[in-house]
Amino acid sequence: MKLIHCADLHLDSKLNANLEGQKKRERKAELLNTFSRMVDYAVEHNVDAIIIAGDLFDTATISVTAQNTVKAAIVSHPSIDFYYLKGNHDADGFLEHLEMIPGNLKLFGDMWTEYTLSEHVSLSGVELSRDNAGLIYGSLVLDNDKVNIVVLHGQEHAYQAKGKEVTISISDLKNKGIDYLALGHVHSYKQEKLDRRGVYCYCGCLEGRGFDECGEHGFVLLTVDEEKRSVSTEFVPFAKRLLHTLEIDITGCLETADISERIRNVLDEDAIPAKDLVKLVLTGSVDVECEKDIGVLLKRFEDEFYFLKIYDETKLAIDFNAFQYDESLKGEFVRSVMNDEGLSLDMKTEIIRCGIFALAGEEIGESENY
Repeated sequence: MKLIHCADLHLDSKLNANLEGQKKRERKAELLNTFSRMVDYAVEHNVDAIIIAGDLFDTATISVTAQNTVKAAIVSHPSIDFYYLKGNHDADGFLEHLEMIPGNLKLFGDMWTEYTLSEHVSLSGVELSRDNAGLIYGSLVLDNDKVNIVVLHGQEHAYQAKGKEVTISISDLKNKGIDYLALGHVHSYKQEKLDRRGVYCYCGCLEGRGFDECGEHGFVLLTVDEEKRSVSTEFVPFAKRLLHTLEIDITGCLETADISERIRNVLDEDAIPAKDLVKLVLTGSVDVECEKDIGVLLKRFEDEFYFLKIYDETKLAIDFNAFQYDESLKGEFVRSVMNDEGLSLDMKTEIIRCGIFALAGEEIGESENY
């Protein structure tokens, strides 16, 4: 028996953080298409069921296109069972849109629901809330002679969290007879031992949406050996596009051309595909008179990728002692700023940067910090 464990698809996400216009619409369509491609993969690889461990959708209000795409994928593949456990982003909008629940769409509630996948394989799940989060562990009863898969959506904790936070207590799920604990909510892949018998796994999201979700994304393919009562797993990278964050130390650069060369060297070394999204973070210390034009750098490299943004997180290196006896207007300006006890060192540095550029007749670029 083969199963797919996926989660955190966040279909119909607004994607407002980075993209605009046509690319935002295109990327939203790609997220939907990746879900459809995963179902096609299931057909090609004789997968029996797809476990969706929460956050299939991103908001309660779902577009007709997203609803119809998911509905069509389920209805047109009756040989594949879809086990859909709602997460913290999901609501009932999709289910209310259906005239009737397809026979191959299996749902969960606020109490443990158990499905028999075969004579030797069982799948159990419960949708967590503040009301039941601390009560589910004692009511989970599994047959130790079966292969037991359990699905939950939430943030793992070593023990039950105090207060109103909805979490999953890993310690309270040990020695319950679980072979595979399919989790959703964390957007990166992670698999670790649960106890001597089983493992717990966050499959991560299918597609990264922001630069806090860099790296490979996909789903987990489970193969159940019913005779041996065992489960083997394989992470399957599946995202159409990946997101990358690259730090580039530009210490010592004096001109935009120098910085451009530094960026070029890093990009050549990493060989990032043109279809991906990239964030460049400039780091290091630069001279206060360094000529650094982020707009020019963005134009220089943005056509090489689907999307590119550049953050300037450099620090200014100012030798204040060099201006101590400078009798020029610049020296007088630096000394007056440095003698202002009401300003922090960072503020003094930024004011001096702006002042020196203004005295030189240069346009003052925006700082990332102010």
